[in-house]
Amino acid sequence: MVAAMTNQPYPLGATPIPGGTRFAVRSTAEQVELCLFDGPTERRIAMSRNGDRWTATVPGPAPLYGYRAHGRYDPARNLWFDPAKLLVDPHALEIDRPFVQSPRLGIFGEDTADIVPRARVVAPLTTTPAPPLFRPGRLIYELNVRGFTMRHPAIPPERRGTLAALTHPAVLDHLRKLGVAAVELMPITAAIDERHLPPLGLRNAWGYNPVVPMALCPERVPGGVAELVATIAALREAGIGIILDLVFNHMGESDVQGGTLSFRGLDPDAYARTANGTLINDAGTGNMLDASRPSVRAMILDTLRHFARAGVDGFRFDLAPVLARGPGFDAHAPIFAEIAADPILSPRVMIAEPWDIGPGGYQLGHFPEHWLEWNDQYRDQVRRFWRGDGRSGDLATRIAGSADVFTGPASRSVNFVAAHDGFTLADLTTYAARHNHANGEDNRDGHGDEVSWNHGQEGPTDDAAIRAAREASVRAMLATLFLSRGTPMLTAGDEFGRSQQGNNNGYAQDNETTWLDWQTRDEALEDFVAQLAALRRETPIDWTNWLAGAEWRKLSGGPMTPEDWDNGNGFTLHVPVGDESLILRFDRAHGVSAIRGRVLES
Repeated sequence: MVAAMTNQPYPLGATPIPGGTRFAVRSTAEQVELCLFDGPTERRIAMSRNGDRWTATVPGPAPLYGYRAHGRYDPARNLWFDPAKLLVDPHALEIDRPFVQSPRLGIFGEDTADIVPRARVVAPLTTTPAPPLFRPGRLIYELNVRGFTMRHPAIPPERRGTLAALTHPAVLDHLRKLGVAAVELMPITAAIDERHLPPLGLRNAWGYNPVVPMALCPERVPGGVAELVATIAALREAGIGIILDLVFNHMGESDVQGGTLSFRGLDPDAYARTANGTLINDAGTGNMLDASRPSVRAMILDTLRHFARAGVDGFRFDLAPVLARGPGFDAHAPIFAEIAADPILSPRVMIAEPWDIGPGGYQLGHFPEHWLEWNDQYRDQVRRFWRGDGRSGDLATRIAGSADVFTGPASRSVNFVAAHDGFTLADLTTYAARHNHANGEDNRDGHGDEVSWNHGQEGPTDDAAIRAAREASVRAMLATLFLSRGTPMLTAGDEFGRSQQGNNNGYAQDNETTWLDWQTRDEALEDFVAQLAALRRETPIDWTNWLAGAEWRKLSGGPMTPEDWDNGNGFTLHVPVGDESLILRFDRAHGVSAIRGRVLES
């Protein structure tokens, strides 16, 4: 029996209430049905409408559920209503199974109740989160939960690949050794494989193709919200924060050939379209969420609040310019003010990947003054200098926090030399070109013009001189990263020489290509990274704001000249530390050294 409606707007999602559950979903359909599942048995309940919200209250224990929406089906007019499609609640927090790709998802009239996940009713989190542990300037450690733990010998096999595995003592010891201030988790929400992957026998290993933004991945987080909360608490107890990598630029329903799984079947206006009805594809994935719509922004803020209440320190936004498109990028888009005004979200750390593939999509330096931003100019110019074709002046600009990009006393630059997307740090110095043959796209996918080099021979080698040159390059880049102004980010495994055998687009390799090999790691390199982290941590300066008073000199000690900035020889940098100086030497021929009572050489 369904309870009578009131004029009070219900929060979206499924909310346990005394004696039952209240369901509310936003939809522009003509009729919406709540579908309750008891095993294979489906019971449908007509929902009541109040504007664009549909509601129903069901007594008794909370079952698994989904929705079906009735209305006109006309894809050319952005109308996708098909009551044969079981639809996942856009506000679902947990689902009972992973998403699976199937042609049936995109065929009108094909019932999909047997293949689409059902949502679980989970009590919403209501706690007021503690302040973030993480502070800009400290080390961010980017990791893929599955790839990070699948081959870890100390973790019991049944826990490998899961979020809870991060609480294992061996993992915590490793993170503490490196001085990690926050782990940045690649997506742990439920995602679907791209349509072309299953026929190739491949799976999406990264998770950047979500269907609904809050539902946790049943494989990576089998314990659901409770596992997330417990893992965050355990990491915080160890002094380590969590930053979640979230995708609000698109959803996995893809283009007009894609499946109807959630938004498309309930509220297709959530996706941006041109005046003639064509889906806008500024994310390069077939569709783009339309954050110019208040309903989409409300969904994004609901998602952020949910994860903030779970205890996360902040968020990294994939292809973040999409958040501010309407359709062009607007540095003063409403969502920025809405986040800043929210008492739960405003203290959190916000990190933008400041580019997408749409018009005017490169927006490095244009996000709000309290946001951090991934800095690809740092990545490429540090690589070029140590490859041998970069200017000393360009390296100095990046070491100094990219002051040409980020104004203000504290640099907002997230400095990195390698990330999940692109060559690993070791592969940078081993492969001059990508080797993505296993991805099934004839080696056309992935970035085709990375700044990389091979020291004269591609791939593994027994040549001691080549191996030594590669190691020297890697150590020089790592030392540069840890001694730069801004916030350093290290991708898991780069501290001990991980390789993907030249694959610079490992998204489709959920296998040993992307799973870290803990047995053969370079422990000497790992120890070197730990020394770098300790030096940064123990030097009493503000690593986001040491530019004032810093002095640049030639390698020989004299003042820099225009010719010195133009060449690629390097320089020394004297940074005031109390009554003494931290002397940093960046020498193209001999690597990096730091002197402050002791010498650390790369």
